[in-house]
Amino acid sequence: MSGKLAKAKGFKKSKPGTYLSIGTTLFGAVSVVKQAKKAKAEQDTLQLVDAVVSAAAIVTGVALLIRELRRLGDDDVLAG
Repeated sequence: MSGKLAKAKGFKKSKPGTYLSIGTTLFGAVSVVKQAKKAKAEQDTLQLVDAVVSAAAIVTGVALLIRELRRLGDDDVLAG
């Protein structure tokens, strides 16, 4: 669930939940690496482009989640 959607529905993200999201997103990277290796072995350019785009989506997703963690840290009353 995206941050905007979570806020719209009244959900508050938690640090453990965000860490879990990062973990599951990175776990998805394993299949993208396998896809890229297979595409390279088969010289399938279209499949390789798909793997590269998927990898970019994973990197972007993790970056967004890290930003969310930083924001959660800023909202922490015990921080700082």
